[in-house]
Amino acid sequence: MSDPVLVYSRFPKSLMVRIGEKFDLIDAGGKPPSTVFTKEQLANVRALITAGGQKLGGDVMDMLPKLGAIVCYGTGYDGIDLQAAKDRNILVGNSPAANASAVADLAMTLMLAVTRRIIPGDQYVRSGGWASAMPSPQMAPLMGMPGARIGVYGMGAIGRKIASRAAAFEMNVGYFNRTKYDDLPYTYYPTLDALVEWCDILMVAVRAGADTQHIINAGMLKKLGSNGTIVNISRGSTIDQKALIAALRDKTIAGAGLDVYEVEPHKPDALSEFPNVIVTPHIGGHTLEAHQGMQNCVIANLTAFFASKGMANPVM
Repeated sequence: MSDPVLVYSRFPKSLMVRIGEKFDLIDAGGKPPSTVFTKEQLANVRALITAGGQKLGGDVMDMLPKLGAIVCYGTGYDGIDLQAAKDRNILVGNSPAANASAVADLAMTLMLAVTRRIIPGDQYVRSGGWASAMPSPQMAPLMGMPGARIGVYGMGAIGRKIASRAAAFEMNVGYFNRTKYDDLPYTYYPTLDALVEWCDILMVAVRAGADTQHIINAGMLKKLGSNGTIVNISRGSTIDQKALIAALRDKTIAGAGLDVYEVEPHKPDALSEFPNVIVTPHIGGHTLEAHQGMQNCVIANLTAFFASKGMANPVM
């Protein structure tokens, strides 16, 4: 019998079907493994699959004495205690760029939905306001995309795809990243402050971590300005959500498009009340093609690990 692979996070069963055809999966359903399985069942687990944003610390690793591999379904791995994994000689792998196109598409969708007031427009038609010529401030003309300045914060695989799509919309593209890339035709800004002050639309596509926790705070939102829009498809931790709500309430910024939140799943709150805010349920990478790509990466990582070849897509 093959080695069992623990499904640590809660995934729809349909996403594990292809992986389950190749590996013996035992599914914790998002619950602490020790509450679902016995010590004997967990004793032989050498690999687990997790959603990278879910907290996975040394205490969980200690439940699995033979654990040698943590495989992320997706690009992110911010929930994993990498030092704890290193201390225990546990390999970590992810699914780099597998969902980049899907996430970039949603980023552009959120941008257009906010700046072109798609949801208020839909409601204007459905309510009969348009037919009755009822005045609506939400239907006032707004800035279009040609010539608009879009700032991409984080120029990884997703950031690059956002930038190329924005360029096709005839937008001026600038970016801030820890590394300046000479192969990119976009304007590089040496600091995030400089990028935010320059742009009309800020796309947050940076990897989550301690250095980006609440990096978009009240001061940054003020720099973005009253005509500025922010779109976040990275992690909710990058934006101070209370500061964002205050900025929207005070009209410090013009609007926001959000696919990620500080706490997920996100419950209705003040963000839900603003007509200039679009909220989606963390579906950036939720396309058939993206899931197939992520599953391919998971299978490749597990296959390499069990063949004693490390990780096909190593984080460390």
